Amino acid sequence: MKRAVFPGSFDPITNGHFDIIQRSLHLFDEIIIAIGINADKKYMFTLEERQHFIKETFKNEPKIKVDTYTGLTIDYCKSVDANFLLRGLRNPADFEFEKAIAHANRLVSNLETVFLLTSADTSYISSSIVRDFIRNNGDYTLLVPPAVRK
Repeated sequence: MKRAVFPGSFDPITNGHFDIIQRSLHLFDEIIIAIGINADKKYMFTLEERQHFIKETFKNEPKIKVDTYTGLTIDYCKSVDANFLLRGLRNPADFEFEKAIAHANRLVSNLETVFLLTSADTSYISSSIVRDFIRNNGDYTLLVPPAVRK
């Protein structure tokens, strides 16, 4: 089975995340959207809200599972018998950052990272931009899946 983990904080899930996940469905038998829990990070949305957003967004997609984890992503991947990490790339800075992590992960775990470039119409979207819109009462609805819209 080709199982991929798509890790992130998903605070909140965006249309950019959605695009990467949708476009990768034909590549894998199962995709686990893994919400990383970092006690040092302050989130806008609770873990339960983030899980709900993702589960609601993909409720009709049997290949998608949603889970949470703490610690190293590679340890989590090993615990769920995942062969691949799925990552989206928006720009050259994302690539340089993700490339270093992918090399380190492969060195210590033989885990392959699959990169997908974001679509042109979602490449500017990030969770931090969405949170900024929300904090400042901006219209963020075009940046997120319907489940995130209030």
